[in-house]
Amino acid sequence: MRQRLPLLVFLALLVLGPAILPEFYITLLNYIGLYAIVTLGLVLLTGVGGLMSFGQAAFVGLGAYTTAYLSTAHAVSPWLALLVGLAITAVVALFLGFLTLRLSGHYLPLGTIAWGISLYFLFGNLDFLGGHTGLTSIPVLGLFGYELNTGREFYYLIWAVLLAAVLATQSLLDSREGRAIRALKGGSLMAESMGVNTARSKTVIFLIAALFACVSGWLYAHLQRFVNPTPFGLHIGIEYLFMAVVGGVVHVWGAIVGAGVITVLKQWLQDLLPRLLGQSGNFEAIVFGILMIFVLQRMRDGIWPLLLRLVPVKAARRREIAQAEPLPQRQLPAIGTLLLEVKGASKHFGGLIANNNMDLTVKAGEVMALIGPNGAGKSTMFNCISGVDPVTSGEVRFLGERVDHLRSREIARRGMGRTFQHVRLLPTMSVLENVALGAHLRGSKGVLAASLHLERAEEARLLAEARRQLERVGLGDCLFDEAGSLPLGQQRVLEIARALCVDPCLLLLDEPAAGLRYMEKQALADLLRKLRGEGMGILLVEHDMDFVMGLADRVVVMEFGEKISEGLPEEVQRDPVVLEAYLGGVE
Repeated sequence: MRQRLPLLVFLALLVLGPAILPEFYITLLNYIGLYAIVTLGLVLLTGVGGLMSFGQAAFVGLGAYTTAYLSTAHAVSPWLALLVGLAITAVVALFLGFLTLRLSGHYLPLGTIAWGISLYFLFGNLDFLGGHTGLTSIPVLGLFGYELNTGREFYYLIWAVLLAAVLATQSLLDSREGRAIRALKGGSLMAESMGVNTARSKTVIFLIAALFACVSGWLYAHLQRFVNPTPFGLHIGIEYLFMAVVGGVVHVWGAIVGAGVITVLKQWLQDLLPRLLGQSGNFEAIVFGILMIFVLQRMRDGIWPLLLRLVPVKAARRREIAQAEPLPQRQLPAIGTLLLEVKGASKHFGGLIANNNMDLTVKAGEVMALIGPNGAGKSTMFNCISGVDPVTSGEVRFLGERVDHLRSREIARRGMGRTFQHVRLLPTMSVLENVALGAHLRGSKGVLAASLHLERAEEARLLAEARRQLERVGLGDCLFDEAGSLPLGQQRVLEIARALCVDPCLLLLDEPAAGLRYMEKQALADLLRKLRGEGMGILLVEHDMDFVMGLADRVVVMEFGEKISEGLPEEVQRDPVVLEAYLGGVE
């Protein structure tokens, strides 16, 4: 109860607001609510998904102008106009997302600036939208037969919509789909290898952010009963980003804090600065610029994390994973079944030949070690096998099917799990959630179900599976620790647990023993022997020869992208060609 007290106090003050506050502050709270709805979309898009957009104000304009035009020119019901506005915004967002989400680096924000400016001038140059003068006489919004004529009456609708959006966003992020969205910041390579369709996840958050902005614009139009292009320009889009950063760009509740701080501060500065300087002007923009520099230097995570320190942190969700029906498991092929066959595989990067005419096989119930000096092309071979970097020529067959033309997520769906040479985790997410990301393909509930909190049973099963795999690799005591807080050796073991969550029949391990102590290596070797005994095939890249020779059934040696030897561990150790590659000669 104590943990929920701040939220209950906040909700009580919201309910009592119109009864105790003067009209000016009610108007201010209405605008804070409208701005927070847009900022919430930016938290999801920019803070969580890592996609920066300066054009959200244009989507606000789409919602506002759609309802303004339809309700004034065609007497369409505002609620029907909302549905039309959402549909138009969705179509425009999907089109713009198709064009701009393919961009990366600084090209993406530049792309959002371009279409943000284009939509702004479109609003001002269409005669049927009133040009730069705008549209007036927008009808009053009615709700259950009651007309919302004043700001006080509109207040509850705005904040109800905002709180519903906050809860839906929080539920979404706290789900299988939410983990996929949060994985975008960790890079598409890792996420795709775990089965996440990163292009779809980017489109989803871009669409949700646009729809939130549309709803805010719809509310704004019926609150003001007048629209013109001014509130939908690029400078307002930048202001929304200010709100997200100041509040805490990765925190859902930070959207409200940021919108409140910026809106109140802007109002105070507009009142105070002319008195101090004796003239009117946009001096608040100068102050905002200085404040943004200060925030970026001193409070990069925003104000919300500072507020969290003043209230007790909610305990980790142990009850949700206590009991759940196990997920269905793949039937492993019979021991000795050919799982992986690589024939004549070559990989070229321009004039560089990373792999040349490589052949290897892995069978169910065996550990195949792929060894060689640094730069021999082992990790490149892994990437070719798992679909990260398709082969330039040759074939890769998995369970008898050619997979060299498939994406890594499609190969993962067929039963291939992998780890990475350089650990790829989401450091601020818990160990449990990082591992649950590996079970992404084993769930089916979508974005709508997650937002409406309808996927709890499936989510409990996914988390239970993640816990089972963590206990299997010896990390059962670290479930709720941040993944980034673990030492490197445990992070590598965590990656193995995540790969096991894929429910693979073939496991690709890229230097899994690097950074492990002696006893940890022994525990890892015991785990791999157990997996081998269950019928799982393991392809292993490792530099620790004692570890490899005591575990592997067969060894393939690479040098300069080519296979130079293959055989039993003891045979490979005596091969003069291998000794030449590793030690410079037999003697």
